[in-house]
Amino acid sequence: MMKRITVIVATMLTLVMLVGPISTLRVVAQSKVVEPVDRTILPIPEPTVPKSTVFNARNATPPPRFEVKAPEGAPNVLIVLIDDMGFGMSEAFGGPIHMPTATRLANDGLRYNQFHTTALCSPTRAALMSGRNHHTANFGSIAETATSFPGQTGQRPNSVAYLAEMVRLNGYSTAQFGKNHETAPWEVSPSGPTTRWPTRSGFDKFYGFMGGETNQWAPFLYDGMTPVELPKDPNYHFMTDMTDKAISWMSAEKSLTPDKPFFMYFAPGATHAPHHVPKEWIAKYKGKFDQGWDVMRAETLARQIKLGVVPAGTKLAPKPEAIKDWNTLTADEKKLFARQMEVFAGFGEYCDTEIGRLIDAIGDTGQLDNTLIFYIVGDNGTSAEGGMSGLYNEMTYFNGQREAVADILKHYDNLGDATTYPHFAAGWAVAGDSPFAWTKQVPADYGGTRNGLIIHWPKGITAKNEVRSQWHHVIDVAPTVLEAAGLPEPKSVNGTVQTPLEGVSMVYTFANAKAPDRHTTQYFEIFGNRAIYNDGWLARTIHRAAWEFKPRGTLEADVWELFDTRADFSLANDLAKQNPAKLKELQALFLSEATRYHVLPLDDRTLERLNAANVGRPELMGGRTTLNVFDGMLGMSENAFINVKNRSHTITAEVENGTNGAILAQAGRFGGWSLYVKDGKPMYTYNFLGLQEYTVAATEALPAGKATIRFEFVYDGGGTGKGGVGTLFVNGQKVASGRIEQTQCCMFSADEGADVGTDDGTAVSAGYAVPFKFNGKIKKVTIELQPTTPATAIEADKARRKAALKVGLSN
Repeated sequence: MMKRITVIVATMLTLVMLVGPISTLRVVAQSKVVEPVDRTILPIPEPTVPKSTVFNARNATPPPRFEVKAPEGAPNVLIVLIDDMGFGMSEAFGGPIHMPTATRLANDGLRYNQFHTTALCSPTRAALMSGRNHHTANFGSIAETATSFPGQTGQRPNSVAYLAEMVRLNGYSTAQFGKNHETAPWEVSPSGPTTRWPTRSGFDKFYGFMGGETNQWAPFLYDGMTPVELPKDPNYHFMTDMTDKAISWMSAEKSLTPDKPFFMYFAPGATHAPHHVPKEWIAKYKGKFDQGWDVMRAETLARQIKLGVVPAGTKLAPKPEAIKDWNTLTADEKKLFARQMEVFAGFGEYCDTEIGRLIDAIGDTGQLDNTLIFYIVGDNGTSAEGGMSGLYNEMTYFNGQREAVADILKHYDNLGDATTYPHFAAGWAVAGDSPFAWTKQVPADYGGTRNGLIIHWPKGITAKNEVRSQWHHVIDVAPTVLEAAGLPEPKSVNGTVQTPLEGVSMVYTFANAKAPDRHTTQYFEIFGNRAIYNDGWLARTIHRAAWEFKPRGTLEADVWELFDTRADFSLANDLAKQNPAKLKELQALFLSEATRYHVLPLDDRTLERLNAANVGRPELMGGRTTLNVFDGMLGMSENAFINVKNRSHTITAEVENGTNGAILAQAGRFGGWSLYVKDGKPMYTYNFLGLQEYTVAATEALPAGKATIRFEFVYDGGGTGKGGVGTLFVNGQKVASGRIEQTQCCMFSADEGADVGTDDGTAVSAGYAVPFKFNGKIKKVTIELQPTTPATAIEADKARRKAALKVGLSN
């Protein structure tokens, strides 16, 4: 029991807080005793107030007010996390992309050149927000590939509270803007559970998208847990929108409670695919990448050495064999690939400039000096998931449709605009991860895990424009925030005993560039790619490249490499044969750490993990063959909606007095389908990957009053992605029929869902504009799946899992 401190207090004394990491002073009413309060138990319990025996309030003394406040002088905290940008992309770390905000903050703060992530989106984000390793948070991969093994379930345990909840319960205002991707997809529906949504994970405010990527021109967003209707603005872009919302929230918070610190997590969808950016930003880079990715690697390394973020004498690690030398490419390939990088670079600069608006807005409050900013330039290495040629429409890749260079070139002038959903060629990913060799999805290489970190806090850091080379990991951010704010690590949060934080604070580096490393051991693992770092040594095995969908061999037969990172910054010199004893020691250490942090059993399964039944992952539909939906149900993702792909099915709608609008639509411009009424006539359109529309349309208008519209699709069978015959019926009478020659086997959209009573986002059919709201009444819509033959079911499942793996890994 803490020693009680007796003090004299005034009648109306309010709660007084001690400055310090653990204690507050809590007044015990009537006894006028103040006792320390332990901040390691959250929420801080309210004091027990004795029951009053005084009849008239005029004769009574009210108890002191209980209020939790952050420690005196605790800083505002802003965490910025860029998506899919590697170590060698931003000019702040020697790259070719002009990012003035990152550079400004770095020149007035610290650059960390040995900061690491997990090599994949959701795992990095869970580790960042929790201060624990990604397997401890149950994000050994992304939730779309979760299994029933501990460490891989995709559902963060209650014993792993987020940093946002820790600081919120200590008196901070909290908000998250942008990308989430930390909530299991089967939980993202009106049915919940909503326990792991942002606003139930410590954030007072959330404005953003829940999945791994979104259409930046037409995103599906939530404000808290409420879907957002986008403004009818032809110039709308999510990057600007989320910045506006962040500035608005922060400005209001500082207006109303200027002394209350805020915690903001600002996570743009940029620069993840689709690479969507206004044309004026692309134009800034016209011709700047015509020299190709090999020259870009060399030029980036030279700038990195000059800047001091890479040691002199560092050599480029040999690039993977699959990446062609630029000088061997055709003229068309060079033209297309250079344009793809122009789009990506414009996206990066645009994103950084918007972040600059947010920084300036904080400055306008007069509190920038006491705002602790973490600018993390990438949640993993640059993405190589565009394959060897890049993509015009990412959905073609997920449905097994190859895009030839000649086909993508047809969209050359439109890449980046709302008519495309693009990604770039993998050669740029390798160049963007310079001086390293590999990319996102490869935690066995620093190209997948080394990301630039900038820390800016004028009140707490006197050094300016300095480099810090202590070895750190994304799990170290949370302990750093707690120490800087004068808060202890909580032992219990919301009644659950907490798993201890697994990172270490970086505060010791703020004033001492030569301080010895405190994070000395760290494992890495994603889908069987794995490594172990210990005191300057790195042992690793590359089990599968980002563009490979099968492992190179068995887990037991993997070949390991060994690097002395103190003398080999870029991991270019394998020492495994020279020092087998050290390699053996590190392999044993990996197994020890893997056991400790729920990494075992290793799981390199690919296709199997996409079938929820195979791996014990929940599935919202649970094998159902019938689903009733109702007007106003919007944005139902493919994980929360019945799967109509690769099989016969019917859609039956009971409507009344409608002349225009969508009855039920799934996805949009880049692939999907819609049952709708136009000019009084019922119609069905199947949009095949934005390449071809098939429409079955009645020639006569619906009768007045109630009507039953039924669409029947009879699938050809014989494999996946085949065609079929669509037939429309009105009140039981056939009114139209037609062929749909080709269907999407595996995926409609990564972000656009199914809508009842409207088609929002992007339009499935070029024959109408969104939002296309039905102007009649919809009683209900029923989707019924027809039985499939065993052979068709097996083929459909294989194709679905293969494509789902691709989209899952790309996030």
